[in-house]
Amino acid sequence: MSFNDNARLDSSRVRDRRGKGKGLAVGGGLGGGLILILSLIFGPEVVDGLGITDGADSTAGSGSSQSISECLDGADANERLDCRIVGTAESLDSFWQPALAAEGLTYTEPGVTLFTGQTSTGCGSATAAVGPFYCPADEQTYYDTAFFDELVAQYGASGGPLAQEYVVAHEFGHHIQNLTGVLGASARDPQGAESAAVRTELQADCYAGMWAGAAASVPAPGSSEPFLAELTPADVQDALSAASAIGDDRIQSMATGQVNPESWTHGSGDQRQAWFMQGYENSDGGIGACDTFSAANLDSPGA
Repeated sequence: MSFNDNARLDSSRVRDRRGKGKGLAVGGGLGGGLILILSLIFGPEVVDGLGITDGADSTAGSGSSQSISECLDGADANERLDCRIVGTAESLDSFWQPALAAEGLTYTEPGVTLFTGQTSTGCGSATAAVGPFYCPADEQTYYDTAFFDELVAQYGASGGPLAQEYVVAHEFGHHIQNLTGVLGASARDPQGAESAAVRTELQADCYAGMWAGAAASVPAPGSSEPFLAELTPADVQDALSAASAIGDDRIQSMATGQVNPESWTHGSGDQRQAWFMQGYENSDGGIGACDTFSAANLDSPGA
């Protein structure tokens, strides 16, 4: 999905902490990629409880030499990942404010923070190993931009723009769940193929699809032009590629050669794709179209 070149960006929408943190060396001989896999399968809380991030400090990456203040317009978003995250966040704000107002709800903007290595959050200290995440305690979304390279190199996802934007939209989906009061369900039923955790993640995928289906028709604030241009079939395939790449079944198979649905926390790749498309095809139907908690069959949304 390409940005309209003349769309104006507000770089203050995103906090840039890249290159300002310290990375943690990983104890126990486990590499960061494996910790990311474990986090995606079991959740960062479980991985933190294993103590595998303890160890001597090491120097984090140097971060970007480019300033996020240089993100001025859609043309910059088409060229640079950090600018793309700025524009995606603004597009998501433009979609969710009226979408929630139609439900009688008030939208508040979640924070967006870029970091490298490690960062402090309202949910505690976090490392890049957990991947992008949302912290309900401070209502912030966090992204180590190196994750987007790993998504392609390690997990085989497309490197297209909508694959990256889908990740941001998914984390915003968790913020919507926080505002609607359902986010906490995953903590009470944290794993299993039919668990509340899986239903929570699939709903966030569906919310990402809702935004993607409507983004090209929602004007930017103070403008008649949307941030984003019309999607192409290739754009949609980029998002579906990312959704499939981080399905529990695929990650488990890569990590262990086996698939165990009883330990799922995010759903299979096929389920993640299906719920993204459920939102995409019902972007003007209200958030009820993404009610994974009432779904009798998570494999077939709307059935």
